[in-house]
Amino acid sequence: MKNKKKTSNVLTTIFMAVLSLAWVAPLLVVILNSFKKKAYIFKNPFGISSKPLSAGYERWSHGIEKCFAGLLNYQNAFKKTDMLHCFGWSLFITVGSVVLIILCTSMCAWYITRVCNKITKAIYILCLFSMVVPFQMVMFTLSKFANILHLGNPLGIIFVYLGFGAGLAVFMFTGFVKSIPIEIEEASYIDGCSPLQTFFLVVLPILKPTAITVAILEAMWIWNDYLLPSLVLNVNKYRTIPIAIQYLKQSHGQIDWGAMMAALVIAIIPIVIFYMICQKSIIKGVTAGAIKG
Repeated sequence: MKNKKKTSNVLTTIFMAVLSLAWVAPLLVVILNSFKKKAYIFKNPFGISSKPLSAGYERWSHGIEKCFAGLLNYQNAFKKTDMLHCFGWSLFITVGSVVLIILCTSMCAWYITRVCNKITKAIYILCLFSMVVPFQMVMFTLSKFANILHLGNPLGIIFVYLGFGAGLAVFMFTGFVKSIPIEIEEASYIDGCSPLQTFFLVVLPILKPTAITVAILEAMWIWNDYLLPSLVLNVNKYRTIPIAIQYLKQSHGQIDWGAMMAALVIAIIPIVIFYMICQKSIIKGVTAGAIKG
């Protein structure tokens, strides 16, 4: 029985490793093509070409050397998109939005869970309902109100992201708060803590696993989001990385594919690093509120 179970685990591991290639392969293709010249991206996008494009055009011995553009694509990506400024705006919007979402929604979830009345139930239902409504139904109204309220700037869009990201965050935090024994909070009140002190000194540290999970999910969405910034922000002054990548598409449909691949790699690296650092807390945060302790 032990040998059969071990064999089954090995086969499952091999199968999942092969299956994971379906998700890893596109990333590897983008990284590989980010170092290639434009012509070779179309000629052999999935490999390294050592052949010349045409007879007499390049020497055979220099095929691989001529195939790669090296860091030239990355230099073009930085120059054409003003990447440093775009990276700064994306970082500011993502960090600001995630911090505000975690702070506000965790407090909201704690209040909803501990104060049970019709108002808190209505707030919870509205948060859940916001997860169901498609963004396309409200995007034109949103852009109009954002213009009226002068939210077309990096600081203003943070509050817009708070509204759209609150539903999922409140749902996850609420499930976790229900698993926290209320006796812990009562003990803090006996020790003289106010409600705010109880939340920040007692409840919020316990919410850390779920907070990290929410941070990862929200950060991945906000960092890669194109539609909302394009609707709300003044793109002539403020451009996030997804918007900057779109601007690599020139007139008449001409695209510098080498620079675009390089820009995509630059956009992917920060969020991948953040995910790898925090990945251990994802499963723990998602399942923490599944069983009430």
